Amino acid sequence: MSQERKAQFFATLHRGEPFVIPNPWDAGSARVLEAIGFRALATTSSGFAFTLGKVDGGATLDEVCAHITALDRASKLPVSADLENGYGTSPSAAAHAVSRAAEAGAVGASIEDWDPSGRIYDLNEAAERVAAAVEVSRHFGFPFMLVGRAENHIRGNPDLEDTVARLQAYEAAGADVLYAPGLRSVEAIRAVCGAVSKPVNVLAVPGLTAAEIFAAGAQRISVGGSLAWVAAKALADAATAIKEDGDLSSLNARLPLGEWLA
Repeated sequence: MSQERKAQFFATLHRGEPFVIPNPWDAGSARVLEAIGFRALATTSSGFAFTLGKVDGGATLDEVCAHITALDRASKLPVSADLENGYGTSPSAAAHAVSRAAEAGAVGASIEDWDPSGRIYDLNEAAERVAAAVEVSRHFGFPFMLVGRAENHIRGNPDLEDTVARLQAYEAAGADVLYAPGLRSVEAIRAVCGAVSKPVNVLAVPGLTAAEIFAAGAQRISVGGSLAWVAAKALADAATAIKEDGDLSSLNARLPLGEWLA
């Protein structure tokens, strides 16, 4: 499927029924998620960095773009990219990252307002970065779902009023989707969704069901690095049992690889 067709389909998803957009960490997990029946994919910065033996934030833009291309080629599904802070502090850096992601095959991307140096960007500065990313995306020749992402809830400032103000500013800057990871209650999700008019992405909360999150107003749910950590924990648990107890029982897993990778 061409990038334009993937982009059109992805944009349409945001106008239809709410959906879950899971986060593969490599080509194989992307193929599995497609085979299971999901309709779109989003990268995970932490899960992908783990495949490189790095912590979240450790991957370069070149590495991320190669990863986007690998997922895009592995799957027929549209791919949205986690571009962290845009790999630079300036609006032009955010715009450049979005342009590179689109060249790599993405049909959407998120730009967050957290600087890896340890600060949340001032609101006006953050909105300028989103606006620059939006501006470059409008010249791709296909719809590109630009996500404005407010990081305060997972960066030590769980202030809902600040979250709402930031997402409203990113909406005004042209973002197509709004996202504040770290919302943990139906009430908080409902407050955010009620304060903006663009589709809202919510990070999965183990204590809530997808139905509860959608009923609160979310258009889509992503899972971040959680699926990668489920897989990594299974690996670590099995390897620990082998190392400490000589227990090989966990090695009897049988998977429908032919079906998943057909």
